[in-house]
Amino acid sequence: ALRSDLIISVDQEGGRVQRFRDGFLRLPAMRRLGESYDLNKPRALKESYSLGWLMAAELIHHGIDISFAPVLDLDFERSDVIGDRAFSARPDDVYVLSKAFINGMKNAGMSATAKHFPGHGYVKADSHKTLPKDLRPYDVLDQQDLIPFKQLIQDGQLSAIMPAHVIYPDVDAEFTAGFSTIWLQTILRQQLGFKGLIYSDDLSMEGAAASGPPAIRAEKAKNAGCNVLLICNHREAAQEIVDTVRDQQWPLISLDTMKAQRSIEGELYQSDLWLEHSRLANDLLAATS
Repeated sequence: ALRSDLIISVDQEGGRVQRFRDGFLRLPAMRRLGESYDLNKPRALKESYSLGWLMAAELIHHGIDISFAPVLDLDFERSDVIGDRAFSARPDDVYVLSKAFINGMKNAGMSATAKHFPGHGYVKADSHKTLPKDLRPYDVLDQQDLIPFKQLIQDGQLSAIMPAHVIYPDVDAEFTAGFSTIWLQTILRQQLGFKGLIYSDDLSMEGAAASGPPAIRAEKAKNAGCNVLLICNHREAAQEIVDTVRDQQWPLISLDTMKAQRSIEGELYQSDLWLEHSRLANDLLAATS
């Protein structure tokens, strides 16, 4: 009530990564959509749209503006931290399923944030706990992991992107993607033409810690091209970064484009749209509960 300009955000992907659980619709991991797509493509696209709508509409109903979704990483069956959070191992399948999911989110009133650019699915290490390195050449990334990002950017589907706390030495041997001007400015902005917001991934993760204390991480992320800095689960780090921003008088940007727009007034759970999308996604939801 005091700060209507604040944006409230969460990771509500589904599966293992669903922060609001009690009293909320239990969402399946996105892999279930990839499996459904293998069996019946038109049905899976409808399910993906419905799940995007249901997730976003419910969060907006409770006052949340953003879910940091969808995950565009490919599952190479190497990364425990990604795993079934990915729609598929196939980039074209990830593209069409995530596009349907994003359209559902948008029609519920929520903007999409794609992650983890340029792709977190190949590295075994968990960037929450350590600093992963993906040793593949850029050409391989370009022909695999980057495809969903490139196609959704071309389609104008993405309001925001979150880079990975992963080093790709063939492109930038010094910095993770989230601290790299090569990744964020040269590749994402200039080559791919992305115009939306860039969110840092959580700056309290160990994948970011190698870049220095919290204030230094924030400075590096800002200088690399991140527009919004996320500092989660570490109050002291958050305060240090807030103090740094105040002391240095960093320019503020508008987040108006990320503010959710409520599409259903009144009782969401009894609305025709809620019942319709629940019915379309029923098989996937039933397998989750």
